[in-house]
Amino acid sequence: MTALTIANRYNGPPDSGNGGYVAGRLAEAALAAAGLSAVGPDVPWVEVTLRQPPPLGEPMTLEEIGDGVMTAAQGETLIASARVLAEAPVAAEAVPAVSPDLARQAEDAYLGLTTHPFPTCWVCGPARPEHDGYDLRPGLVDDGRTACTWTVDSSAVGHKGQVGAAALWAALDCPGAWTALQGDAVIVLGRIAAQVSAVPRVGDTCVVMGRLVGVDGRKSFTATTVYGPDSAVLAQALATWIQIG
Repeated sequence: MTALTIANRYNGPPDSGNGGYVAGRLAEAALAAAGLSAVGPDVPWVEVTLRQPPPLGEPMTLEEIGDGVMTAAQGETLIASARVLAEAPVAAEAVPAVSPDLARQAEDAYLGLTTHPFPTCWVCGPARPEHDGYDLRPGLVDDGRTACTWTVDSSAVGHKGQVGAAALWAALDCPGAWTALQGDAVIVLGRIAAQVSAVPRVGDTCVVMGRLVGVDGRKSFTATTVYGPDSAVLAQALATWIQIG
């Protein structure tokens, strides 16, 4: 068994970890346990299910339980689980990109600038300290997709001193949520499956796209894609969001 501690700065809600980032760290651990890299064109998809709000600044015990499954727990409380998938999900299609210029225009329509359930979110919170966090502003484009740019800076450099897979998992998180958020609703990440083909360099400007796939009661299903400066797909994800308020 090993331990995983999410530093306080990587929050989503004020007192718990950003779901995408936490899922990415757990996915990295699950792939490493299987002897696989977390980044590459042939890296398998990993599905992470969040059972409880991920704690900040407190260790979670990681345990490999076989068949490509890794759990994160505090005592007897299961926080999250990850499983390496044998094949890509059926609905795993990239969300079509817009140009960087159109993505920047969409940022002006970002609803989180006026109404945000978690304004200090590591990925998309407008109340983050300057240059601390991703500063994503996923605004709606005409067909209902969200789009934004992500200029990769040192805040994306992770625990190993480089931009890693977890950074991409984090970027894949919030742009999906903002396709499903309406009015004063509050949603949290319940499950995310993702695959990271490549990572950007510090200084690169990427385009991140989101799309609402469907709604079933209090659940919303979204797809997200990160495109690199050369318009190549760097990473993509499918997520399930749970309305809690």
